[in-house]
Amino acid sequence: MSVEMTVFPSDKKQGPCDQVFSVEEAKKALAFHKKLDGYQPTPLRCLSALAVKLGVAGLYVKDESKRFGLNAFKGLGGSYALGRVIADKLGKDIDEVGEIPEGSFTFVTATDGNHGRGVAWAAKNLKQHAVVYMPKGSSKERLENIRRLGADAEITDFNYDDTVRFAKTQAEKHGWTLVQDTAWEGYERIPSWIMQGYTTMGMEITEQLHGVVPTHIFLQAGVGAMAGAMTGFFSNYFGENMPKLIIVEPDKADCLYHTAKANDGKLHVVEGNLNSIMAGLCCGEVCTVGWKVLRHHADYFFSCPDYVAADGMRVLGNPLPDDAAVISGESGAVTSGLVYNLMTDEALEEFRKKTGLNENSVILCISTEGDTDRENYRHVVWEGWYKNPTSNH
Repeated sequence: MSVEMTVFPSDKKQGPCDQVFSVEEAKKALAFHKKLDGYQPTPLRCLSALAVKLGVAGLYVKDESKRFGLNAFKGLGGSYALGRVIADKLGKDIDEVGEIPEGSFTFVTATDGNHGRGVAWAAKNLKQHAVVYMPKGSSKERLENIRRLGADAEITDFNYDDTVRFAKTQAEKHGWTLVQDTAWEGYERIPSWIMQGYTTMGMEITEQLHGVVPTHIFLQAGVGAMAGAMTGFFSNYFGENMPKLIIVEPDKADCLYHTAKANDGKLHVVEGNLNSIMAGLCCGEVCTVGWKVLRHHADYFFSCPDYVAADGMRVLGNPLPDDAAVISGESGAVTSGLVYNLMTDEALEEFRKKTGLNENSVILCISTEGDTDRENYRHVVWEGWYKNPTSNH
């Protein structure tokens, strides 16, 4: 049980999907989201005291627990995709869609929790219907959060990737619209719209940084949709000043890590139960659109045990004096947890040097979720679950 890293020889060239996540496309997504009830930019926390403690020049954490009252960022993608689907069906631009007859559309998706909650919330806001399937082992709390938004939701007997396939068959059987936050050959248009929705975070971040240019950006990945979207946006925004890009996954579901490590032109699958506390990242198959961006821009891929996410949860939730607290769930905290471990664990010194982390580094992380499973959050933060048995801290 240890952190693993692979260096990826990305070429830093604009790829075929980069313009899909350009600054101009991000501005369209932001304009759409600003029209939704409850829209507010989520905070970008400057954790100055923690930066000093870790020996870096700056550490910023985007707090997505404040997004639309959903405790996670996923509502950005679900709402924008539903808006684009409806506009497309009506033959209109997304800005031209007016009142939609109630119940005209049924949207179906598979989810570990946050994406399904975002789709259910978006469907409710648009007065449409949502059907949500969750993989075995999913949190009952996350299930009930989705049901409270009016969606039909159930936990299946399948792992995440098989649940996606089941949702696809149900869409075909009933004539529903599949709104899935992963992509495969032949199904990339709607996932691209979901990913464009995520770039609203990028627009907010670049405004909130007030001209500060990070040296390192850490992005967590399940299938790689959010990571790919943010990478595409940042590569367009920063251009030649693009920070080093680090992708972080749970070691039980590290399909991007294995794809990058093999570097053989193939997408590599991780099979089995994908059993990690980072439920939102427990995906074994790579999003094709996300990889088309990441392979041109990502510098390092990390595969992390659960204790890394647990460390991040505790560090963010129990800040040093003058730093703000960030309530971050397992999937949201893994990037900050990795930064913490890289800078404090001497066993990871080689990785720290390879990634160029030092006293001049300015780091950006995104806490993609709050305590979406509150019982597990308390187990980790209160009771100290998932400690690193090899660490001295």
